Amino acid sequence: MRAGFPINIQTLKISDGPRKTVYYPQVIGVEKQSLARLINQAIVDQTQQLIDTQVANMPAIVEEMIGLYELKNNQRQVLSLSLSNYTYHHQAAHGLTIIKALTFDLKKERLCQLKDLFKPGSAYIEKLSHLINDQIKQREIPLLGEFEGVRPDQDFYIADKTLVIYFQLYDLAPYVFGFPMFPISVYDLQDMIKEDSPLGRMAASQ
Repeated sequence: MRAGFPINIQTLKISDGPRKTVYYPQVIGVEKQSLARLINQAIVDQTQQLIDTQVANMPAIVEEMIGLYELKNNQRQVLSLSLSNYTYHHQAAHGLTIIKALTFDLKKERLCQLKDLFKPGSAYIEKLSHLINDQIKQREIPLLGEFEGVRPDQDFYIADKTLVIYFQLYDLAPYVFGFPMFPISVYDLQDMIKEDSPLGRMAASQ
């Protein structure tokens, strides 16, 4: 893997019959084995956590489970991806999907939290909450309750020059609305982005 270039991904799967299959990614061809182990272990752990959460959500038998993934960013030494798990329990009104995202700083060899993208002491929570509140009003998103702002551990992923903050089903809006996702341009956050963070690297012109 050359600096800044995409890393190679292969697809693995866990299967327990035709209606229970979970696909997940694995990085391959990475020179630093410690980095490959970090990424792949985090993916395996999150994939298993999604399975465990879905199985524990209801006492009824799981009739269907489908796990998928999407690569959101694989450039500039930033790997960002999402893992989704749809599960239908016996006699449930409908299935439930959970999406969790992982963002890796390949340069620093770490799994990133939201706070890692911003300068220490910056009011990024307030800024993100303000921008999302504006989008809620502009897009006329029906809320289940008052929007209380972004949490420090809020779900997110990076897609090119965009930070996408998202909420799980029922967290913000009714089930029929799906997953509320809020794309925010790096240029709206430029004064508080940590320059040598994944988001800072995406915001750079080169």
